[in-house]
Amino acid sequence: MTDVVDSGSDSIIVAAPLEACVAVACDFERYPEWARDVKQASVRERGADGRPTVVEYRASALGRSTHFTLRYDYSQLPSRLSWSMIDGDIMRSISGSYGFRAADGGTRVEYDLSIELVLPLPGFVKRRAEMRILSSLKELKARIES
Repeated sequence: MTDVVDSGSDSIIVAAPLEACVAVACDFERYPEWARDVKQASVRERGADGRPTVVEYRASALGRSTHFTLRYDYSQLPSRLSWSMIDGDIMRSISGSYGFRAADGGTRVEYDLSIELVLPLPGFVKRRAEMRILSSLKELKARIES
């Protein structure tokens, strides 16, 4: 078994302006349309500006359905959107961010994620889960460019 806390990061160039990338990343209710593992996303709270601040998700993970609720922080937009978990069933914590910056006629999108699971995973399962999580960056790129 390996450590319970896991993190990963990746980046990709998207052929779209920064504003378009931010708009898709912040449209949480549409995640089930393009993020393969997200089955449902429901906004639970909105800020004074109307942006979703608390979103509840149902997703597939490790061969089962999982539920978690994230709080979003827009204070560093348009360069960074970050989040942290406020409730979850198989995770103790989730924190992450999308970073956005203009690059080569498009936008470089950086994805950072840290997850602490309730139970440790065998190494091979953990590596497979990491690859699946980081593939969401490619799914985001495909959605923005479509």
